[in-house]
Amino acid sequence: MIARLRGTLLEKRPPTLVVEAHGIGYEVEAPLSTLEAVPETGQEVVLHTHLSVREDGQTLFGFRSRAERDLFRRLIRISGVGPKLALALLSGVDGEELVRCVRDDDPKRLTQVPGVGRKTAERLIVELRDRLEGIAPVGAPAAVAQSGAADGASDPVGEAVEGLVALGYKPPEAARMARNAAEPGLGCEAIIRRALQRAVPRGA
Repeated sequence: MIARLRGTLLEKRPPTLVVEAHGIGYEVEAPLSTLEAVPETGQEVVLHTHLSVREDGQTLFGFRSRAERDLFRRLIRISGVGPKLALALLSGVDGEELVRCVRDDDPKRLTQVPGVGRKTAERLIVELRDRLEGIAPVGAPAAVAQSGAADGASDPVGEAVEGLVALGYKPPEAARMARNAAEPGLGCEAIIRRALQRAVPRGA
């Protein structure tokens, strides 16, 4: 099991990061909160990781903190919640907000995540209630440098569309969401965050 990855950030294309360590480029899938917390490309990054091994391949997931990784692991232990949905949950709802939704019995916020209807959100809350004990605050630790600049990509809207599609939205819907959320000067991650915040709850 790969538990921690430290190296140079080569690429950042939501929801994927490429980190080079000892001459090897690791492709890592990460939630939006982690993508916003990592530094710009070319700088050192530290990620807490989870390796998912399935019949059709292996996927490495990376997180800004151990607590966020622990929350991801508790999500994928729930019946019907695979790594892709868990990643979408932690991208559409910040880890700390997810914990609050569970403790406050608030399923409505979770229905904004693609693939999560009212019944699924209610089941998630019920099954997570007894799994949150021991979860530390999910915020980014000092070990991960904070990005203070907007994403330097030449087409942040296009990359935001790709990121939303990877999170489960259909291409036409992702394109509409990204265009509506975009403003001059906003980077890819900021556009995705605004688009998710404006998403219409499912099953409301």
